[in-house]
Amino acid sequence: MPNDLKQAALSYHAEPRPGKISVELTKPAETQLDLSLAYSPGVAEPCRAIADDLAQAYRYTGKGNLVAVISNGTAVLGLGNLGALASKPVMEGKALLFKRFAGINSIDIEVDTEDADEFVDTVARIADTFGGINLEDIKAPECFEIEAALIERCQIPVFHDDQHGTAIVTAAGMVNALEIQDKQLQDAVITCLGAGAAAIACMRLLVSMGARRENIYMLDRRGVIYAGREGVNAYKQEFANRTDKRSLSDAINGADVFVGLSGADLLSPEMLKSMADRPVVFACSNPDPEIKPELALDTRRDLIIATGRSDYSNQVNNVLGFPFIFRGALDVRASRINEEMKIAAVRALSELAKEEVPEEVLAACDAQSLSFGPDYIIPKPMDARLLSRIAPAVARAAVDSGVARLPLPEGYCPAL
Repeated sequence: MPNDLKQAALSYHAEPRPGKISVELTKPAETQLDLSLAYSPGVAEPCRAIADDLAQAYRYTGKGNLVAVISNGTAVLGLGNLGALASKPVMEGKALLFKRFAGINSIDIEVDTEDADEFVDTVARIADTFGGINLEDIKAPECFEIEAALIERCQIPVFHDDQHGTAIVTAAGMVNALEIQDKQLQDAVITCLGAGAAAIACMRLLVSMGARRENIYMLDRRGVIYAGREGVNAYKQEFANRTDKRSLSDAINGADVFVGLSGADLLSPEMLKSMADRPVVFACSNPDPEIKPELALDTRRDLIIATGRSDYSNQVNNVLGFPFIFRGALDVRASRINEEMKIAAVRALSELAKEEVPEEVLAACDAQSLSFGPDYIIPKPMDARLLSRIAPAVARAAVDSGVARLPLPEGYCPAL
């Protein structure tokens, strides 16, 4: 990162007050009567009501619009294990995004342990404080175990965004890119470079949507994950393919799709040339993709490419998903975020990209025009319609799949 941008980032976080979030009051606190209602003796009444019926916490407290963003700092961005406290700027950033894009109050919590059981126990004991829990920046494979355990122990949605947020946005863009390339997901041969939390979640969701497991070649640092390979954990084992392919060069040859969640400059022009006609490349390593878009487009003019960066077309950005998914889940008081809700989010996001783009979005993106096509396969994060499209789709899926505790409000269409 250039020195001037580094300094700008540090100044942004430090000035005029340190950090990115604060607490606001929602009730008056100006008079003696205000204080007697806010605290003693008036506060005793909602306490009694909640003691009699725990669901009354949603009526008398901010629980129903409060999400905790929780990490132990073992996989911070692409920086690795920086520790719990060093993850705090990222967690505050997620809290900022929840508020900015979906009007959800959020607070960050950093748990100083690398022991999965300790982490689960800590989070489960405080979970009732919140309406939902967003897990973040926890390394694999512990992240899978932690999320599964918390889903079982908690009665509120628990969502590991590095897994499912990435998967939802990737799937939405992938479906659209394949449509533009005149290909079907169920027929596509997919090479996935990376076998961590995001990669496994992406492939799982694509399979849920119709991709065939036998058409997926997943690679880790040791190469292709194939049936019979030793030292493969249970999560990678899901994608052990019966194949004689062993290297990325082998796996990419003839592939329709490349999904990179690995590291910089790992996809060479020669590998790209060996892909099938009209390929789709998601080079999502951040900040440096597996292949630079300029190089990829110089190599193949018939491809569609997406990255994780905002300075290129087709950014795979989790902010397109998690604020609106939680908004829909909270508003029908869902007990969890299930596969049906994820797929509903994918479809809503995918369809929005096909609509005419409003002038205010063009202005925010400094673009003359945007229309569904190779350079616009997923909406832009500043598109205000994301809230009114994704949240209702997710809420409806929660109701239809039986995990909602409230009916879908009539005419439900959230807005900031």
